[in-house]
This record gives sequence, structure tokens and C-alpha cells, in this order.
Amino acid sequence: MKNIPDTRLGKMYTEHIQHILDKNIEALLDQYTDDALLISSFSKSPVIYQGRERVKEHMQGILGIDGLETEIVFWAETSEPETLMITEQITMTVGGESSEMRFADSWVLKDGKIAIHFAGMVQHPDGSLA
Repeated sequence: MKNIPDTRLGKMYTEHIQHILDKNIEALLDQYTDDALLISSFSKSPVIYQGRERVKEHMQGILGIDGLETEIVFWAETSEPETLMITEQITMTVGGESSEMRFADSWVLKDGKIAIHFAGMVQHPDGSLA
């Protein structure tokens, strides 16, 4: 993990990525509110997940990840309300094959947990833009 600031949200992001590397879905879900809303653009059309069980469905994808490297390209956070907006350069290994892509993630927190998560693909592994 590169370019992560030494802030509370920086530490939370580091834990988030470590939970993904550890394939620890329950610890990852504990970072979210019970009624969290996750909007994903990993496919060509948005998919909306609301509530712990639905967000857990989205998280099942981490089980196939063998390796993950992140480099923060853009980082912005606020404290009132507590929000995070980042762009990440990702190198991911799945099934022995390595891919590079760019993600954009935004979090809106409530009581220190992720209440809203926009999980977006910016550039697909084939180089096409989302």
C-alpha cells in the first residue's frame, strides 16, 4: 500500500485493504453500518447493495483475490461530515493472472463506520475507461 496518509481514515483504509488481503469478510463488514449502502460500478451498470447481508454478497468477490497492491493516486477527506474520496491504482492477482486497473472509492461515515460506499471502476484491466 502506497501514499496513504497517517490519519484516522488512512488507518481505516489500511485495515480495509488488510481485511481484503486476509479474506476476512466479517471484519470488513464490521467497518460498515448495519444498514450500509454500497453502490458498485465494477460491472457496466450500477449494482446497489443495501444492508449487511447484501453488502456481504458484494464482498464475496474478495475470496478469489490472490494478491492486491494499491497505490493512492488521489486522496481527500473531511471531518464534518466524515468522508473519504480516493482514486487507487490497483494491481490484482486472481487465478494466477495479474491485472492492473484504477478504482475510485468514496465513503460517507456515520459514527465511525461506512454508511455509504461508492465503489467504482475508473479504468478496466483492458485499458478501457468506465
